[in-house]
Amino acid sequence: MAALALLGMAASPAMAETTVSSKARAALFKSQTRVLDGRAAQQYSNSVRLQPQRVITPSRGGSLAYTGKYRGEFLDVARTAARRHGVPEDLFLRLVQQESGWNAGAVSHKGAIGLAQLMPETARHLGVNPRDPRENLEGGARYLRRQFDRFRSWRLALAAYNAGPEAVERHGGVPPYDETRSYVRKIWGS
Repeated sequence: MAALALLGMAASPAMAETTVSSKARAALFKSQTRVLDGRAAQQYSNSVRLQPQRVITPSRGGSLAYTGKYRGEFLDVARTAARRHGVPEDLFLRLVQQESGWNAGAVSHKGAIGLAQLMPETARHLGVNPRDPRENLEGGARYLRRQFDRFRSWRLALAAYNAGPEAVERHGGVPPYDETRSYVRKIWGS
């Protein structure tokens, strides 16, 4: 019995040590957390290298209203196509103004056709007849939306519409082509 009592006494200091040790570990953890929340967080926020890339979108860009003179039959068709595909209406109207000047029979020197100037291969992929003004506008709005979904930026979607999505990916933004930069500036407003 005495041996058991002695054993019990020996276990008590070990138990006390474990309790102290747990308290010490909790205190250490708390102090380390304070460092992470304080000094380390400050160092992280001051580090340019560790920060995620910032995408700066000009505030005035994309908010320009359509100011073209065209008021013909395809204006409402273009508005409807833009709404159907979740494209800002005025942005799409400015795109059509820039692409074709609202000339349904326009054909570019590169072979783009119609109001939204769809390339024949693009029109085929979209399943639209590029020579039918209504289908052309429908295809143009859908294609612009696809570019937005891909790049998550209307500015980059416009660049992809003009220069192709591969060029936007290759250059990591608006390609350094004068035509494309001018195109984006005229339609987006920056």
